[in-house]
Amino acid sequence: MGYKNLLTRKQDGVGWIIINRPDKLNALNSETIKELYEAFLSLQESPDVRAIILTGSGEKAFIAGADIGELAQLEFSSGKDYVLEGQELSKLIENLRKPVIAAINGFALGGGTEMALACHVRIASDNAKMGQPEVKLGLIPGFGGTQRLARLVGKGIAMELILTGRIIDAQEAFRIGLVNRVVPQSELIPHCEALAKEMIANAPLALEYAIKAINIGLDKTLGEGLLNEAELFAKCCETEDSKEGTKAFLEKKKADFQGK
Repeated sequence: MGYKNLLTRKQDGVGWIIINRPDKLNALNSETIKELYEAFLSLQESPDVRAIILTGSGEKAFIAGADIGELAQLEFSSGKDYVLEGQELSKLIENLRKPVIAAINGFALGGGTEMALACHVRIASDNAKMGQPEVKLGLIPGFGGTQRLARLVGKGIAMELILTGRIIDAQEAFRIGLVNRVVPQSELIPHCEALAKEMIANAPLALEYAIKAINIGLDKTLGEGLLNEAELFAKCCETEDSKEGTKAFLEKKKADFQGK
């Protein structure tokens, strides 16, 4: 499928979604949000894709934020519709059945940080800048930033970042746990590709159930989360991949996982 604001491709089991609005520093507008939703759904259903990498075109920006021109036109009703659409996209990414890696190349502000927060793993280039500066526009984060940032880095740090609107560099993002690691700009894409391939060497259904177990457990008590983990573990035991994986280990050979 062709997109106006995205580039997509599939290679060696990895699906790529590249936001391609370089003249706007890859800022999100409503059209791009809709296209991202369609692209993630398409790659989730593609049998040729086992993991997905999200990034922005060029070296300046992952997603520089929301389109300010659109934000300036919002009223109560249209504003709520706008953020609910963005939240649906972030929920889709967060709960995707396949691992999603954010390759954060440059600015990831506002909605850019929020899209990165929805991804399962975040790798930043050493020139990345992140933050939730919405209060400087008289707004608050609306695509999940007030919720996911606090869950990831803790309430106190999230409060400070959101209430000051401060923009932080890649090393500070790593220090507070906002990103998994920082790599030189020239190594960002190769590093994310290698990470994706490390993930997809594993059983597809096990990856799906692990993502589900972690996400569900965050909103439950430890006891409830453990019960859910046990149920998903049991589902893994019924899969052909589980039989293949344990057999291959015992026979000291590489498993041939089929996602069944």
